[in-house]
Amino acid sequence: MSSAYRNRIQEFKETLSEENINLKTLRELCFNGIPFEGGIRALCWKILLNYLPFDQTLWESFLKKQREVYSQFLREMIIQPGIAKANLGLSREDVTMEDHPLNPNPDSRWNNYFKDNEILLQIDKDVRRLYPDMAFFQRPTQYPCQLILDPQNDYETLRRRVEQTTLKAQTVNRNRSGVTNVSSPGKAFHLYPSNEYEVLPNGSEAHWEVVERILFIYAKLNPGIAYVQGMNEIVGPIYYTFATDPNSQWKEHAEADTFFCFTNLMSENRDNFIKSLDDSQCGITYKMESVYSMLKDKDLELYLKLEFLLPDVIRIWDTLFSDLDRFHFLLLVCCAMLILIRDKLLAGDFTVNMRLLQDYPISDVHTILIKARDLRDNS
Repeated sequence: MSSAYRNRIQEFKETLSEENINLKTLRELCFNGIPFEGGIRALCWKILLNYLPFDQTLWESFLKKQREVYSQFLREMIIQPGIAKANLGLSREDVTMEDHPLNPNPDSRWNNYFKDNEILLQIDKDVRRLYPDMAFFQRPTQYPCQLILDPQNDYETLRRRVEQTTLKAQTVNRNRSGVTNVSSPGKAFHLYPSNEYEVLPNGSEAHWEVVERILFIYAKLNPGIAYVQGMNEIVGPIYYTFATDPNSQWKEHAEADTFFCFTNLMSENRDNFIKSLDDSQCGITYKMESVYSMLKDKDLELYLKLEFLLPDVIRIWDTLFSDLDRFHFLLLVCCAMLILIRDKLLAGDFTVNMRLLQDYPISDVHTILIKARDLRDNS
């Protein structure tokens, strides 16, 4: 570790040790990247995402309250009607003449359960494949949710709920004489092949299951937006940062802290995920047009040539979170990424450019951020 890097870590420690955090100073430090050592990054993100108050004397009571609130969310929303009772061999008290699985009443507990399953299946499909190039999300967490895993209560894992909900595929063959045979396919045709995730022992759960629970709770609490593909890519880096915090006291509560940080972040940008607002001034179409407009001002020739605009989003969280207008800066980052490869884009056709944008050639994030900052400062 170089002396310059050690000095940088010390700057962060001094800033974070103040009784009242100076947000302006912290933002300036974080813009150029946050050290991982000592859990500095995780702590800075909690402050930058407006989760932790600036007054450190309030942290202990605030965190206790927030984590109790999240536990209450789990009790109220991760519920499978009747399953725990059935497993224990008891009567199905939830199935009555007034409420049963075929009850069409909108207020039916069963009706809501089946609607929730539709959202859950979408979430499950995405989180099982979260960052496939990393083994982290397939590995077991050190702190599984005991509230959910306890077999003596009315709660169960969402993973089991999905497995019970999903119909197994079958192969239908008809021979020349008209006889139809129905048979189950081999392992290669299962919805979730055995090599897709590690089968964990009872009492354990993988990190992707924790992410799934966070997104499901968020969808339940925000029915107007529910779940949209891409949210998993937003919550993933936040959870990863908190769940790898070297401080076990913070790491133990990574799930609850991630939920509230993700909720705060979404509150700033949720309009981009609401389809009915796509064409409004706060929707994603308007944001894309903003990038076009910005690009037109900075590089007219590339603007006239470009056919595919937005590349896959690269998570440059430290800098984005530290910027006062983080989502405007994100547009600048997108613009910078395109300008940095302008010569290749201008020389390529649509197919070549598509491949180029999907496999972005510049790996030095610092170069992109400096270019984005230059665009901001010169605008």
